[in-house]
Amino acid sequence: MKLYHKFFFAIASGLLLSIGWPSGGFSFILLFALVPLLFIEDYYYRNRKRPIGVFIFAYSNFFIWNILTTYWIYYSTFFGAVMAIVFNSLFMAIFFYFFHITRRHIYKGLFFKKNYGYIVLISYWVTFEFLHMNWDLTWSWMNLGNGFANYYKFIQWYEYTGVLGGSVWILLTNILIYQFIKLFLEGTITKRKLIINLTGIILIIFAPIIFSIITYYNYKETPNPVQVVAVQPNIDPYNEKFDGMSGIEQVELMISLASQKTNDSTDFVITPETSISGLWMDEFDSNPAIRRFRKLIERYPQLSVVTGASMYELYEMNDERSVTSRKLNNYNGYYDIYNSAVFIDSTEKISYYHKSKLVPGVEKMPYPQIFGFLEKFAINLGGMVGTHGTQKERSVFENHNGIKVGPVICYESIYGDFVTGYVRNGAQLIFILTNDGWWEDTPGYKQHLEYARLRAIENRRSVARSANTGISAFINQRGDMLQKTEWWTPDVIKQSINANEKITFYSYAGDYIGRILSFLSLLMAFYTITNLIINRSKKL
Repeated sequence: MKLYHKFFFAIASGLLLSIGWPSGGFSFILLFALVPLLFIEDYYYRNRKRPIGVFIFAYSNFFIWNILTTYWIYYSTFFGAVMAIVFNSLFMAIFFYFFHITRRHIYKGLFFKKNYGYIVLISYWVTFEFLHMNWDLTWSWMNLGNGFANYYKFIQWYEYTGVLGGSVWILLTNILIYQFIKLFLEGTITKRKLIINLTGIILIIFAPIIFSIITYYNYKETPNPVQVVAVQPNIDPYNEKFDGMSGIEQVELMISLASQKTNDSTDFVITPETSISGLWMDEFDSNPAIRRFRKLIERYPQLSVVTGASMYELYEMNDERSVTSRKLNNYNGYYDIYNSAVFIDSTEKISYYHKSKLVPGVEKMPYPQIFGFLEKFAINLGGMVGTHGTQKERSVFENHNGIKVGPVICYESIYGDFVTGYVRNGAQLIFILTNDGWWEDTPGYKQHLEYARLRAIENRRSVARSANTGISAFINQRGDMLQKTEWWTPDVIKQSINANEKITFYSYAGDYIGRILSFLSLLMAFYTITNLIINRSKKL
């Protein structure tokens, strides 16, 4: 294989991955998109070439995929786009490189034959996705299992496996197709092997799809209607949201929109992320935005409002405070900032939840002892820059009728296991509060909307989505889009959606596939390192 052949294969694989990605892509391409890269890896494996070549071509492949799929981050922050694309490609290439190194050694052991080395690829890659969802530099937008979000009728089985099950499926299919093509090109495939391989590929691809389609058409929601009004104020995040319009003007706009659809039968009104700005936790009752929402509730006493807020908590000098608190200028004290969801009803009590899955580099500085100097490059993606406060548990809001909702804030909605925390705490509906206007009219906000389908399927929970800009929508428990708004349009929509209190297997178990394969990867990595040490000592 010549150098230009390897570059061609790397580029081809990156392009195939990009073409297959939602929201406009044909996701079935993902089932063979990695095949060209596997040919490159096998060339280095069979010819015992220096393994660094695998890393170089893998990085080229993943860089193309990342830049073509998430270039839209550039519209909010050039620096953030560079960091996300460069480092996410790097992490992918490192784990693929580790797979190649392990494959060179692990088949010599007692438990793995030569052709079984691709188990390592599945295990390492899913371990990467799992770990990538659970550390400070998290960016799980590109998890392979997300790729079928717009073909949701074929992935109803995510209620058992979550997105990581989809990643296993895509990887396994790529490996089987690659091995079939390789045997065919080598001319070593017999008629018997041809039938066995084709049967295996067909079963792996279509058995989950057939099961999913049967599940989709047989799934019946238990009637438990809840009427929800979702507001999309469409306030320009660059020129109006935090600079042009005052906070109370923005709230008045949202209430004006909500009033168009709200009546005596409405259970909830939801408004976007950071609808209220500058909300101090010890001044709820005096805040003019809270008081304005209360006036709406006075007209409809059965109504509950779930709204986003930029929230602040004040600490006196001698108070116990969090590690994220900062010094308050011209005051002898400290304060915390939160991106929060607030629950308001006809009672005096106000409940709230602080966003806890934070955007790296914007709401949270990853590993501040290392990257603290980069905080000056953060962009204002919510009215507040710098490390935010969080909370450990997912809060659930309950209305007068005992309906419990999980307030998922923006970035949190791409994390399946994280969202199950709301469901395990009793959420019967999922409300997503977001602001997707930072990315202009690009695939970014469309992908974010499609990922909401995954949360609906995984947990069998209806979803109500309120976006400042982007798309607001209602999604049922099968992932069907019941109603949605247009991009960059002030709007308000109303829908009756069914609440559900049943727990799916995935809601109960979370990312168990990631935990199991992470343990298996640890064992294989330990064996590989041991093997390398033994081989090195023999040479010496």
